[in-house]
Amino acid sequence: MNRSILSFVMLLAILVSVTDAAWEDAHATFYGDISGKETMQGACGYGDLFQQGYGLETAALSTALFNNGQTCGACFELTCVNSQWCKQNAGTIRITATNFCPPNYTPPVDIHWCNPPNKHFDLSMKMFTSIAEYKSGIVPVKFRRVKCQKRGGVRFEIKGNPYFVMVLVYNVGGAGDVNSLAIKGHKSNWISMQRNWGQNWDTGVGLVGQRLSFTVRTSDGRSLTFYDVASESWGFGQTFEAKSNFY
Repeated sequence: MNRSILSFVMLLAILVSVTDAAWEDAHATFYGDISGKETMQGACGYGDLFQQGYGLETAALSTALFNNGQTCGACFELTCVNSQWCKQNAGTIRITATNFCPPNYTPPVDIHWCNPPNKHFDLSMKMFTSIAEYKSGIVPVKFRRVKCQKRGGVRFEIKGNPYFVMVLVYNVGGAGDVNSLAIKGHKSNWISMQRNWGQNWDTGVGLVGQRLSFTVRTSDGRSLTFYDVASESWGFGQTFEAKSNFY
């Protein structure tokens, strides 16, 4: 088998592993009210989820799923099962992981659904009531990983100061969860960034006044390079959108 065919076969296997993941058991609750304002911000580092394109189709993950923030940006499909509170013919919902549901070790610990080793989704109220009755509070669900379908390109929000650059990566399609990020100014070499928290990545290299390019690698092994995403005049607090995405 020649190298190009082998590469294609490996990529196909990766895509199948994301799109056809096996269904697993978990539970789901919700937090906040129907407006979803309590779901904004969170442990993945995202901000206004409406402005960033996630809306209310989101969830906070338990420790077993959150993986110390490495799962931030991943997408899941859920359906309510085996409960009188499941809405009939509700089908499935799709959500993006945007927050963390912290464990609670106050006795009795077995009633705290976000404690390890439980797999649990704390949904927005809108998403929860799409598949289950509000008064149920908690329901068993089936879930699986799915590809993220995002509109527009991958986005990079640049924060920090002249001596410290931090980049929030979001609106990532495909696997959705970024496991490495590199940055390059047009006068510099490629620099591997470190995960600061969630999907915030940082470097201590000064890059002010340089055009910025990024290489993003997602958890399925795919990698894309986005050249000259930000011009020389970029400023801290600004967000830049690449011309392409993972699909």
